[in-house]
Amino acid sequence: MTAAHSVTVVGSDTRTVDCAPGQPLLDAFLRHGVYLPNSCNQGTCGTCKVRLCSGSVSAPEVSETVLGADDQANGYVLACQSTPTSDAQIEVPVDAGSGPRHPLRDLTGTVHEVSEIAHDTLAVTVGIDEPLEFSAGQYIEFVVPGSGTLRQYSMANPPSRPDRLEFHIRRVPDGLATDRWIFDSLAHGHPVEMRGPWGDFVHDTESDAPMILLAGGTGLAPLKSIALHALERDPDREIHLYHGVRHRSDLYDVEFWQSLADRHPGLRYTPCLSREEGFGRHGYVGDVLVDDFDSLRGFSAYLCGPPAMVDAGVKACKRRRMSGRNIHREKYTPAPAGAMVLT
Repeated sequence: MTAAHSVTVVGSDTRTVDCAPGQPLLDAFLRHGVYLPNSCNQGTCGTCKVRLCSGSVSAPEVSETVLGADDQANGYVLACQSTPTSDAQIEVPVDAGSGPRHPLRDLTGTVHEVSEIAHDTLAVTVGIDEPLEFSAGQYIEFVVPGSGTLRQYSMANPPSRPDRLEFHIRRVPDGLATDRWIFDSLAHGHPVEMRGPWGDFVHDTESDAPMILLAGGTGLAPLKSIALHALERDPDREIHLYHGVRHRSDLYDVEFWQSLADRHPGLRYTPCLSREEGFGRHGYVGDVLVDDFDSLRGFSAYLCGPPAMVDAGVKACKRRRMSGRNIHREKYTPAPAGAMVLT
């Protein structure tokens, strides 16, 4: 049997973990409760880059759009894609900061409910036997039955409800996880294999600034978790939620947000339709935000959805003079070809 390799993060807070054969660096560190920056876990965002100081790793070729040629020449690798082939030392970029330290776990859940909430969109509720410790905004990976392939879905429930996880899932045409499993056959009582939690897109509990939440489609899921968590901590928190979709049929949870706003006067809910008029506001969430505010100084923002929507939302926040360090973002991107498979 091949032995595990010892990998050390060098710096002011030296930490060492053992990586099993074939285990990615990121997976090993998070399972030991040791934080490394992470976001997509698919090798497409570059958030988890670390510098290999000594030792060797095995990893697939990385696009220069994710990890630049200079970084690669200087020994940087993606922790989510790199498996050590010897004992090693790695260095985390000094600007990586800190993040959630919830141990990564393998989970088995049971489907409690599958319900259609909008056009080509389902809400899936999964019960788990052992409560999951996570931060509002994080996600879980589902194991697609029969394939071992992983797909990422954000929790929509707050961390205070750790044993019943809620997900919002939009159909992807001919999608391995959606068309060929979740929308096709997933039902009450079915077992679901998962692992998590993952991600650095989380509620900053140290800040009490008024909040802007910009969601595109099912990007509403982690923002629901963040909003509920913030309101649990401060029922009077000022929160402005903008949910952008194309058509009225794509919109969901309208009554939930309207009812929540009735109970929390600091919460304002604004649905935005980009290709239809007659309900809510017409236009993209970033444009509507700019129309509503002359200044966003002192605000914090959380943006989640398609990349174009997130990029436009960031520009809108900065246009209204929000500090860049207060803008948190998560881009929903399609699973890449050759997405990670469990072995």
